[in-house]
Amino acid sequence: MKANNYKHMKWNLIKLTLLLSFFIATGLKAQDSTQNEQPLHKKNIFTLGLYKQPGLDSMVDFVDGLYRVFNINKLRSQVEKTDKLHYTFVPGVEYSLATGFATSVSASVILPYKNALDNRSIISSELKYTQNKQIISQVVSNLWLKNNEYNITTNWSYLKYPQKDFGLGSSSDLKLFDNLDYSYLKLHQSILKRIAPNTYFGPGLNIDYHWNITDTTTLNKPLVGFNQYGFTKHSSSVGLLINLLYDTRKSLVYPVANSSYFNLVYRDNLSFLGSDAPWQTIMFDYRKYLPFPMGSKNILAFWSYNIFTLGGKQPYLDIPSTASDTYGNFGRGYIQGRFRGDKLVYAESEYRFGITENGFLGGVLFANMQSISESQGKPLQSILPGYGAGIRIKLNKHSNTNIAIDYGIGQGGSKGIFMNLGEVF
Repeated sequence: MKANNYKHMKWNLIKLTLLLSFFIATGLKAQDSTQNEQPLHKKNIFTLGLYKQPGLDSMVDFVDGLYRVFNINKLRSQVEKTDKLHYTFVPGVEYSLATGFATSVSASVILPYKNALDNRSIISSELKYTQNKQIISQVVSNLWLKNNEYNITTNWSYLKYPQKDFGLGSSSDLKLFDNLDYSYLKLHQSILKRIAPNTYFGPGLNIDYHWNITDTTTLNKPLVGFNQYGFTKHSSSVGLLINLLYDTRKSLVYPVANSSYFNLVYRDNLSFLGSDAPWQTIMFDYRKYLPFPMGSKNILAFWSYNIFTLGGKQPYLDIPSTASDTYGNFGRGYIQGRFRGDKLVYAESEYRFGITENGFLGGVLFANMQSISESQGKPLQSILPGYGAGIRIKLNKHSNTNIAIDYGIGQGGSKGIFMNLGEVF
């Protein structure tokens, strides 16, 4: 009964999203026939999709919609004021496969800059309490110092995180899982110096500490899981990093066409720094954004994210897994942590296109694949595909921040809604 209610809630959420899109699109068609009858800013929220402000500035976002609802007769320029902070604050309700429904507060700040060639520095944070009694708090920043001379990245998180774990390898079953619970402190910090145009090199330090780890499962446990690997009630990993970065993106929340990103990270976890055992990994992350068709604003984006364990035995909860990137985004179509293994290879492509001329609504189509090896010395297993589609709602036109709502489908009955503030990659 509970499972049926759960599926019913998810289906209602999908229908609500589609219904909202239908009403917006329908209302917009009516706008054209009445365009000269009343000032544009007095039209209702349902005509926002194709609404244009008078004059040359036509881009519209969620705030413009609020102005229309409350009859605020004020035009907001699309032109960005670079000497001021641009912030986005979103309290609300969201949903994911890993968390169920959640109440959340998300905020991001894009720092002011004077030089048009400077990259955009951004600080984002979130606080979330979920249907599954999870507490998630995170602060992530990507700071560029004057003239892009240095890049400082930060990822600090605290999680109280009950979750399902499906074991190691690609052949795990959604019906076989451990009910894990743990507290997790993540402190990841790097500082890189420019060594060539758009190219940076430097050190970092990653600390991952898990404690109060429990497993309450007695039946239907995974065939190769935490207990077979070596269950522990706590774990500590402290690793020194060497980073190589190439980045031509000016903004993380909305990368433009003809930009690219490449990050290569070697991590060496050392016992004398506090690691339970020595182990080493290498990670490389590549992203490319192309206009398609040429000359349009639509973007064809590619992403490849890969982690390989080079040696040693890392704690179970530090083994690479689905959506283990900084923002927990890769692998749409599968629950976070769905697949876990010694080596992880991932690739995704996404087509981003506008729906309305003023930029308020957009859409995406995406497809991805991942492959996992169960343990050291074993080859990568089968390819695990995922695919889906989503909509984009312009939240802030000055920072080009979108609300992303996607529906993804994977193998073995895996599917669900995935939400994000900003583009997925």
